[in-house]
Amino acid sequence: MALAANLVIAVAKAVGGVLAGSPALLSEAAHSVADSLNEVFLLAALRRSRRPADTRHPFGYGKERFFWSLLAAVGIFVMGGCFSVFQGVEALRNGAEESFSGYVVGLAVLGVALVAEGVSLLRALHQVRGQGGGLAGLRDPALRTVVAEDATAVLGVTLALVGMALHMVTGQVVWEASASLAIGVLLVYVAFRLGRDARDQLIGEAADPELSGRIRALLRAQPEIDSVEGLFTMQMGLDSTLVAARIDLVPGLDSERVEEVSVRIKRSLTHTFPDADQIFLDVTDRPADRAHESPAATGERGGA
Repeated sequence: MALAANLVIAVAKAVGGVLAGSPALLSEAAHSVADSLNEVFLLAALRRSRRPADTRHPFGYGKERFFWSLLAAVGIFVMGGCFSVFQGVEALRNGAEESFSGYVVGLAVLGVALVAEGVSLLRALHQVRGQGGGLAGLRDPALRTVVAEDATAVLGVTLALVGMALHMVTGQVVWEASASLAIGVLLVYVAFRLGRDARDQLIGEAADPELSGRIRALLRAQPEIDSVEGLFTMQMGLDSTLVAARIDLVPGLDSERVEEVSVRIKRSLTHTFPDADQIFLDVTDRPADRAHESPAATGERGGA
């Protein structure tokens, strides 16, 4: 829905911007072109991230969403933000002549764009509410990018409307140039935030602290576990989390019992936390008089 809206709006803004000679409207056209390209990236992310794991990618393709979201952020920065800043600077340097009919065309196009972008934003926010957790807890990078783009588009169109209206009333191009610069700065900021989030997820972001705390509490509640020496988590995709725990078992368990305990703990984790689909336990069984030493110091680590 966002892609369809952006394609129609991009064409309308570009035609209106050329006819009106409006830097703000041309900046908004570049914004919509960037958004349209980004929607293609995000559609690719949705499709490619659903592929099952294989021998080359044993943890699956969930991080495809993070990669394509990063490309979308770069697209917003280059195609939207930089072009808008360029348009604003050029308007300040060389001025811009617009006819009354050009103003009318430009304002009409922006009015239609505001309605279309608003509808797309409301649809995206409705989908966010359907997932629960609100914007702060939104995990899907594709949906997060769409919400950010639509919200930025609504604000950008509003800035362009105000800038063009003030230009028409005062005859001073500085208003429209300032609107174009403001749109560029806004896009650069949004691109930075989206890019930073995608980078964190690509290089291996841990699960949220609340989930990690619940996993640690479940492990400590097991009667066979003496202590949890270390817990490491990583988001492998939208619904996939890797969990690696270094646990110290109570003394006296033979190898067969250790295997049974490990299997039961993994099943308990998977049942309680369905997203934890990759679980690894590093089991230690240290003498009580050496319990204060680290696993590396004792050299008695074993994998399960």
